[in-house]
Amino acid sequence: MMKHKIVLFCLFLVSSSIMAQDYVLDTIQNKYPFVNWKANQIKFVENAPSFAKLFRKLDTIAKGSEEDVHIFHIGGSHIQADIYSNRLRTYLQHMSPTAKGQRGFIYPYKIAGTNNPSNYNVEFDGKWKGYRCSIKKDSVAWGMAGVSAVFKDSVANIKIKANHRGYDAQQYDFNRIRVFYDNWSDDYEINFKESGLIADTKVNKEAHFIEFVLTQTLEELEFCVQRIGNPENPEFLMMGMELMNDNRGVEYTTIGVNGASFNYYNRCKYFDNQLMLYKPDLFIVSVGTNDGYHPDFKPDEYRKYYENLILMAQKANPDCAVLLTVPNDSYYKRKYPNPRTRVMQKIIYDLAKKHKMAVWDFYEIMGGFNSSKDWYQNKLMPRDRIHFTQLGYRIKADLLLQALTNSWEKELQLAPNSVLNQIINE
Repeated sequence: MMKHKIVLFCLFLVSSSIMAQDYVLDTIQNKYPFVNWKANQIKFVENAPSFAKLFRKLDTIAKGSEEDVHIFHIGGSHIQADIYSNRLRTYLQHMSPTAKGQRGFIYPYKIAGTNNPSNYNVEFDGKWKGYRCSIKKDSVAWGMAGVSAVFKDSVANIKIKANHRGYDAQQYDFNRIRVFYDNWSDDYEINFKESGLIADTKVNKEAHFIEFVLTQTLEELEFCVQRIGNPENPEFLMMGMELMNDNRGVEYTTIGVNGASFNYYNRCKYFDNQLMLYKPDLFIVSVGTNDGYHPDFKPDEYRKYYENLILMAQKANPDCAVLLTVPNDSYYKRKYPNPRTRVMQKIIYDLAKKHKMAVWDFYEIMGGFNSSKDWYQNKLMPRDRIHFTQLGYRIKADLLLQALTNSWEKELQLAPNSVLNQIINE
């Protein structure tokens, strides 16, 4: 699936300037009658008690009080590009003055030679080699990001800018930074050019990170990875970063790898240990497009891997609300509508009922089997009929926001559209 043309398409998406965030559903429904607008709901949410707790916490924030809500969203190329997920992040972090949490966990994808989200920026030098868990021939240690980059020379500089081209000027800042790397080795150390910047350091050998407590609050930071002495076969392995501050509110973490499926994420040795650092309040699973892409799709294997990820999220937080999303309708090799999404849909429904979780059925909302043809003909999907155009992703984000807020309003017996209107008009 992830041939060069698709990767180039993703690069085009994230390099394009993103327009101001205007809620689109109120003005487009008559234009796209092939979309099943009435199907846009969170199913089985009334049987998932963890969502009641989630909605109460979100409502506290919406009313201007302080609360912490941490959302994890895992998927493939749709999530690595962080287009529709960033739109959701922006909505939720702007619903009240107390809503914006820290930027949190990110991956500097550029150093791994793959597309970086446009809402933060990475500058670097030195020769790095990237490895993705979704590439069969790649074999390296991966953490929660599913991407690692290896450096073997003497010194490399990395500059992280927390704010770049987003939907608006989000202006994230941070006074602590974690670097996840192979700290079981002492081949390299991390240094900062600015003297007096580091107040304290903390090391975690289980989740493999070093945390630097800063003396300043910053929006961008430059550090270097520097080899110590002359070790034999030196290697620095970057597994991710976390930009942290003391803000409460909504934190929205995305985990996405181009071409990733469940069995590929299963290769990430330190995924579990790193996820355990957090207590997700909402865990959104958007994995599946790549699992069902090829004709050799194995439903039983898909079910097993899916269930394992669910249990991992619950291990990190037994009260976590888990939202299973059905993959979008798509084409195989741009020629054939993919019938395997219907098989995944049934498995997802079965798992949701078994584990008392909720489902957002985007496959049904799109219009079901072969609906991607209509989305493509209306310029909501590109020729691959797997990904989406900018407008397609905007519609997808706004649909999920609408479905979540409608369930939130029903659970707390609030006036219909009261939460939605607050968020989109904030």
